Amino acid sequence: QLNIDNKNLKFLITTTTLSSGNLAKIELKKIYNADHRYFPFDVDFLISKFLNKWKPDKIFLVDSEIWPNLILKAKERKIPIALINARITSRSFKKWVMFSSTAKKIFEKFDLSLCSNSETKNHLEKLNAKNVFYQGNIKLISDVKEKDIQNINEKILLKKRFWFAASTHKGEDITCLKTHQKLKEKFKDILTIIAPRHIERSKEINSLCKKLNLSSQILEENEKIIDNKEVVIINYFGALNDYFKYSKSVFIGKSMLAKLKNNGGQNPIEAAKLNCKIYHGPYVYNFKDIYEMLEKNCISNEISNYEELSKNLINDLDDPYKQSHNIIDPIKNLEQKTFIDTMKLVNEFVKNDAG
Repeated sequence: QLNIDNKNLKFLITTTTLSSGNLAKIELKKIYNADHRYFPFDVDFLISKFLNKWKPDKIFLVDSEIWPNLILKAKERKIPIALINARITSRSFKKWVMFSSTAKKIFEKFDLSLCSNSETKNHLEKLNAKNVFYQGNIKLISDVKEKDIQNINEKILLKKRFWFAASTHKGEDITCLKTHQKLKEKFKDILTIIAPRHIERSKEINSLCKKLNLSSQILEENEKIIDNKEVVIINYFGALNDYFKYSKSVFIGKSMLAKLKNNGGQNPIEAAKLNCKIYHGPYVYNFKDIYEMLEKNCISNEISNYEELSKNLINDLDDPYKQSHNIIDPIKNLEQKTFIDTMKLVNEFVKNDAG
């Protein structure tokens, strides 16, 4: 949208990890005026060198990317800085407050702060940030084109009774496998598909399946599901939408672990946009506002254990075929409002020459 509204812009997108960098390079091939570089360590001389080379006119930081040296050095050069989809948890806020004077000197440097939730807005205002707004979580604006999603396993997914556990963390897989065992009492041919948040855990989950005498398969990219397997473990990146498209019911992880009480929750938006009924545990702090909206519209349900999850799934899977839950309209309406309100402020920031 910035390309449409501002024809002469050039973008430098930075990442800090190899995996995100590789993904950025792929996505940026579609954009004629965008480059990718890895962001340097937030060390004084490295930041100075980076700013000297690229000479940015405006800087956008995203989510919880608070780089003190970058912020202070940029403001010395009168470069305006915006914080987009800002997320300051209660835990991180308490840490900042321990160094209140320093924190306020950093956060007051932001010229615009767009928050991902109302709690962050409250935290940023207490940290002296200026022009703080909560217009909605911009992750709602993600464009999911169902027609473009292709899956080599489409045939088996269309004929098979299955459910999908996405972005599971260590400790949640056993919940999923116990759910599978419970479902098996009702549906002899039930298939459980698990996509761990960190794919290096695939072998660990496979070993757990063997201990429970469950026939399992570690699925690589472009590999077909073996017909007689009970549990399939996804072992490649970028697979979630490929399975959300065909899933009637989805469990989204990082939500069952009490140790992640203040950092729990994975993004449920793509699953909702692809018409999935969503289940999650009680710990969804990172996406609390989103889940509240989904629950209000009967799109998601909170569950506490595998018994509750299996009971809900049995009701869903009595008819194995995916059906419309009429969940798209409230998400689309909120997405449009978030997009319009956010872009209005972003465009004003881009066009404003004040530093």
